[in-house]
Amino acid sequence: MSGVIGFLINLQFFTVFPIKKQLPMEKKYIHRAIQTFPLVGLLLGLILGGVLYALVEWTPLSSLSIAFFLWFLTMALTGGLHLDGWIDASDAFFSYQDKERRLEIMKDSRTGAFGVISVIVLLAARFLFIYEIVERVNEWTYFLIIALPLLSKCVMGYLLIRMPLAKKEGLGAFFQSAVMKSSLPIYWLYLLVSLASAWIIDFKLVTLFFIMCLAAVFFLVYMKRKIVSWFGGITGDVLGASVEGVELWLWLILWLLHYFAMG
Repeated sequence: MSGVIGFLINLQFFTVFPIKKQLPMEKKYIHRAIQTFPLVGLLLGLILGGVLYALVEWTPLSSLSIAFFLWFLTMALTGGLHLDGWIDASDAFFSYQDKERRLEIMKDSRTGAFGVISVIVLLAARFLFIYEIVERVNEWTYFLIIALPLLSKCVMGYLLIRMPLAKKEGLGAFFQSAVMKSSLPIYWLYLLVSLASAWIIDFKLVTLFFIMCLAAVFFLVYMKRKIVSWFGGITGDVLGASVEGVELWLWLILWLLHYFAMG
């Protein structure tokens, strides 16, 4: 039961699904929420993959139209929550100030020019990748799109569990206060089940999914090296920016796979 409550907490915090029930916020439930981050990603991926399949197979819409609907859905499902973190973190990062000043900038409710420019570049690049993926869609595309948000939420969870806090208040601190030793190992189970599912579908899909996993690990290692030097640790905004960053990186990898490995 605590796992279900943790999952519902995630839906309430990180998606637009209308969970109107007042949920308990004790540490044991937040711990379960951390453990089920990847399941929220899986749900979002299933929606994206299912919508893409329905639009490709059951409608006469053009590739451009399908790409737009899928692109819009990547933002609509989370209510732009992580985009807000991307904008705030971009404003702070491109200020080229010290860590303390960057944290102050992230707390500022105003949006600066760097935040606007960076989110335009992010969304434009994502649309390009999605459009060209839709142009070259095949039977493996749907599974890899389902896996993409799952991997991004694994990255978010790992950073939350393993990285130091930049400040002692905020959403990041709230979730990290409930971290336990058993918070992270279950992520390996999610990945093993995903690999087994890919194996059942097609052996080539295992290779493609493994490449996606390696790309996520590469991003994770890079961010572990940079987050502390840039911001002094994690905050809610930094975690949100990391989700947007790793998803853009994985969309890029998926785009390249359609050119060089899935043609």
